[in-house]
Amino acid sequence: MLHQWSAQSGQTPRGPGPPPESEELWEQEMEWLRASQEPLRALPYAMMDKRFIRQMREPEGVEITCWQRWQRRQQTMGQRLREVARRLAWGFGLWKGALYEIGGLFGSGIRSYFTFLRFLLLLNLLTVLLTANFVLVPLAWLHPPGPSPTLNFTPQCAGSHQLQTYIPRFHNQLWNVLTGRAFNNTYLFYGAYRAGPESSSAYSIRLAYLLCPLACLLLCFCGTLRRMVKGLLQRPGLGQDYRVSLSAKVFSSWDFCIYVWEAATIKKHEISNEFKVYLEESRRLRQVQQETPTQRACRLLSYLRVNVLIGFLVAGAISAIFWATKYSQDNKEESLFVVLQYLPPGVISLVNFLGPLLFMFLVQLENYPPSTEVNLILIWCVVLKLASLGMFSFSLGQTMLCIGGNKTSCETYGYNACDYQCWENAVGEELYKLITFNFLLTVAFAFLVTLPRRLLVERFSGRFWTWLDREEFLVPKNVLDIVAGQTVTWMGLFYCPLLPLFHSIFLFLTFYIKKYTLLRNCKASPRLFRASSSTFFFQLVLLLGLLLAAVPLGFVVSSTHSSWDCGLFTNYSAPWQVVQELVALRLPLPGQRALHYLSSHAFGFPLLILLSLILTVCVSQSQANARAIHVLRKQLVWQVQEKWRLVEELSRLLQEPGSSESLIPDSPHFRASRPRSFGPGFPSPSSPAQEPRPGPSHTDPAWLSSSYPGSRGAPAPGPRFRFPSGTEL
Repeated sequence: MLHQWSAQSGQTPRGPGPPPESEELWEQEMEWLRASQEPLRALPYAMMDKRFIRQMREPEGVEITCWQRWQRRQQTMGQRLREVARRLAWGFGLWKGALYEIGGLFGSGIRSYFTFLRFLLLLNLLTVLLTANFVLVPLAWLHPPGPSPTLNFTPQCAGSHQLQTYIPRFHNQLWNVLTGRAFNNTYLFYGAYRAGPESSSAYSIRLAYLLCPLACLLLCFCGTLRRMVKGLLQRPGLGQDYRVSLSAKVFSSWDFCIYVWEAATIKKHEISNEFKVYLEESRRLRQVQQETPTQRACRLLSYLRVNVLIGFLVAGAISAIFWATKYSQDNKEESLFVVLQYLPPGVISLVNFLGPLLFMFLVQLENYPPSTEVNLILIWCVVLKLASLGMFSFSLGQTMLCIGGNKTSCETYGYNACDYQCWENAVGEELYKLITFNFLLTVAFAFLVTLPRRLLVERFSGRFWTWLDREEFLVPKNVLDIVAGQTVTWMGLFYCPLLPLFHSIFLFLTFYIKKYTLLRNCKASPRLFRASSSTFFFQLVLLLGLLLAAVPLGFVVSSTHSSWDCGLFTNYSAPWQVVQELVALRLPLPGQRALHYLSSHAFGFPLLILLSLILTVCVSQSQANARAIHVLRKQLVWQVQEKWRLVEELSRLLQEPGSSESLIPDSPHFRASRPRSFGPGFPSPSSPAQEPRPGPSHTDPAWLSSSYPGSRGAPAPGPRFRFPSGTEL
C-alpha cells in the first residue's frame, strides 16, 4: 500500500529491504503524484491508495470546511448513483441480446435497422407518457363534461349536400376497428375531449392539449438531432487515413474471453463480415483510383440518367396518390364504399412497395458502392414516401378545408361542414387507417409471401427455384416503412392523441416479425456495408419526416377553424387563440408586455443577428480545428517516419565493423555518427539530460547492453532483426 510504503520510507530498513535506487524512484513517484493534476479515477491504484493520494494533494495548513466535505460527499454519491443507473440501463436494455445476435450474423448494417426501430419505439413511449401525464390524468381528475354520442350541430347545406353522419353502415365490429369508427367516441380521437370554460379551473386542459403535440415534436427533434450529430462525428473516421490495417484486424479481432459456443459462432460471423466490408471498400477505392477522366465522365452521366428516370417515376406515383385520394373522398356514397375506404392507403402502399424495387433495380445497374447504393435508394424512397404523404395531406385539406380549391362550401363555417361535421375526427380516421394498413401489410407480406417463398425454395430444386432463392433483407425498404409510419404518427398527434400508443404496439410486434423473417426466411446480403455510413442518413430521413409532420400541424393550430360541435376548441376560430386568452386572463400586465416584446420584430431582428454571429464564430472555430487536426496528423506521420529513420540508422550502425566502440557515449565515433537534431519530441543527445519522469525504472535492453565493451557475459553478436523501412509501413 502507498500509505504503508510512505510511512516506512523515513525509517531505517532492517534486514532485507529495497535498495537505495528503489527508494529514490519511490520518492520521485510520490512527488509526481502529489503535483500531478491527473484525475484519481485514471490512476492504476487501489481505492485505499487513491484516498491517500487525495490527502497528499490537499494543501497543507488549510482545513477543509464542513460545507466542502458535504459537497465532496454529494459529488461522490451522485457519481455512484449515475454509475448504478448506467449499469441498470445497460443490463435491462431492450433487445440487447437480439441485436448482438443480428449484428454478428448479418453485419452491423442490418443491425442498424433494428437499433433504429428500437429508438422509434422509445420516442413513441415518451410521447405517450407526456400525453397521459399532462392531458389524460388531469382530464380524469377534473371530470369535464363527457362526450355526447349524438351531434346536435346541424349546418344548413344547400341543394344536394347531405350531412355526413358517423353511424357505421356495417355492423361488423372488426370492420369498425379497422376503420377506427369503433373508437370514435373515445379519447383516441379529438372529438371526444371536452372541457369547461377557462375561468372555471386552474388547470387548462385546452392549453395542455395544444402544447403537448408541440412539446413531443420538439423532444423528438432534439433526440433525433442528437443521434444524427453523434453519427456525424463518427463519419470522418471512415476515411482511408483512419482505417486500421488488415493485419491488425486479423491478429486482434478475436475476443479470448468467449467460452460459449453460440457466442463464438456469432463472433466468427462478425469478424468475417468485417473482413468482407474491408475488402469491398478496398476494391472500390482501387477501382476509382484507376479510372481515367473519360470513364469518370461517362459514369457521372450514367448516374444523372438514372436519377432523372427515378424522378419521373416519383412524379407519376404522386399523381396517382392525389387522384386516388380525391376519388375516394368524392364518392363516399357509392356502392363500393368498402373498397373506397382503403383506396388511398392501398395506392400509397402499392407505390411504396413497387417503388423501392424499381429504384433498387435501376441503382444496381450503375455499380455503386454498397453504402452509397443503400443511401441513394433510401433517399429516393424517402422522397417518394414523404411526397406521397404530403400529397395525401394536401388532398385531405383540399376536400375538408377547401385549401387550393373552390371555397364556396367553406365560406359559412370555415370548413366543409356539410360533408364533414367533425373534420378533425375524419382526418384522424384516415391517419389511423394508414397506420393500421401499414402494419397489416407488414404481417401479410412476412407470412404470406416471404415464408411460402422460403418453403418452396427449400422443397423444390431446379433452375427457376435456384434463381428465385430466398428473399434478401432490404434495409432501405424496411427503413422507409417505419419512417413513414412514424411520420403519420407525428401528423396525427393533434387529431389522435393516443395514436403513438397504437404505433408503439405495432413497432414492438414489427421487431419480432422482422427478426423472424431475417433469421428464418431471408438470406444474408452478399454486399455488406457499415452501420456508421447509414445511421446518419436514417436520422436525417427521420428529421425530414418530422418537419413534414410539423408544417401541417402548425398550419392547423394557427390558421384553421375548429369544428363547431366537437372537441375542445369549438368556440375558437383557431386553436392558438387559447394561448392569447390565457395570457390575457392569468398573466399580469408586465408579463403580457414582456411576451409582446418577445414576439415583436424589435426582439426578433437582434436575436437573428446574434444567432448569425454565433453561427459564424462556430463555423470559423470548426474550420480552424479542422486545419489544426490536419497539421497534427501530418506532424504525427512525420514523427513516426523520423522514428523509423532512427531505428534504421541504429540498425546500420550495429552491422558496421567496430560498432561496439561507436556505441560508447564518450567515444568520438559516437559523437560523429549521431544526428544533430532529432526533431520535435526527440531531443538530441548533445542537449542537457532531462530529468526522467518518476515511475518504474527503465533498464536498457539486453541486446543493446550486451554490445557494449566490458559488459558481463557479453555474447557474440548474432543475426539481428531487420526493421522495415518507411516505405514498407
